[in-house]
Amino acid sequence: MAFLQTVFYENPIWLWFVALAIIMFVGVALRILLRLLLRRLKRLAARTPGRLDDLLVELMDKTKPLFIVVASVYAGSLALTLPDIAVSTLRVLFVVALLLQAGYWGNGLVAFWIRRTVRRRLDDDADSATSIAALGFVVKLAIWAVVILIALDNLGVDITALIAGLGIGGIAIALAVQSVLSDLFASLSIIVDKPFVIGDFIVVGDQMGNVERIGLKTTRVRSLSGEQIVFSNSDLLSSRVRNYKRMYERRIVFGFGVLYETPTDVVEAIPSMVREIVERQMNVRFDRCHFRSFGNSALDFETVYYVDVPDYNVYMDTQQAINLGIMRAFEVEGIEFAYPTQTLYVRRPSPDEE
Repeated sequence: MAFLQTVFYENPIWLWFVALAIIMFVGVALRILLRLLLRRLKRLAARTPGRLDDLLVELMDKTKPLFIVVASVYAGSLALTLPDIAVSTLRVLFVVALLLQAGYWGNGLVAFWIRRTVRRRLDDDADSATSIAALGFVVKLAIWAVVILIALDNLGVDITALIAGLGIGGIAIALAVQSVLSDLFASLSIIVDKPFVIGDFIVVGDQMGNVERIGLKTTRVRSLSGEQIVFSNSDLLSSRVRNYKRMYERRIVFGFGVLYETPTDVVEAIPSMVREIVERQMNVRFDRCHFRSFGNSALDFETVYYVDVPDYNVYMDTQQAINLGIMRAFEVEGIEFAYPTQTLYVRRPSPDEE
């Protein structure tokens, strides 16, 4: 027993054994606890559709053995009386290991979010999924940059000059690629805010077409005439974009004219005739039909109705059916459409005026 009382580096031998036992106990306990929790969470994640359990599985799976070893050694060292330099060294190693582990956890969190988002968007918005993956790389890079800087600071490295140098270099790079960064952040805004997605029909100024691709710098639109129009993302965000795919219903206004010779009772009956024709159509809500004005060469009528389906082809099919219906009804009633005419009245002078 005298051997156990022998002092070795300011601590009795038995205390070294206690520290070793603490190291082994903490290490083994952490490993067993981690495996048990991981196994239970995997079974739970397989049975439930929730995200939290999947995220916990992802983070626990990212826990590194090196962190467990360093944490166990640091826990065992707390039972010993060690020189100040040894205490500070172990503390720094533990903090650095904790920072690295936090970096792996942050990396796992970002990877989990990207994987779920990309899987959800891959079929409907593949280009957006690609942009999100690129954004995830930037976020991971930022996480590791912060971890490394804090770790270097704990190791005693003066990072003030390093941060200043990185700041100056970052400003220079940002000025050099200002337009690229503007488009990049605009792309992120489009991805997050979703003013339009792939497949939407948009109008920007006098340009219009279907969105084909949303990239990190540009958005590409296929015009009605067939060519591809390339917009920079920053230009799109600074413009007024009309998204016809988000239209809930389409308001239609159309007019026609009949001859001035049309009898008054027939003119009075025309709005009800048009209403009946419009209401026979599918996906249509009639609003009004009025004898609007006395035109230069016709009695002008104006009709308003709504198409409940935003599809342009549906609107055109409906308008065509209404036009044909009006033509047939007017043929039956003997009503003639007006067209631009001028009537010249020639007055013969009287004998007194000659």
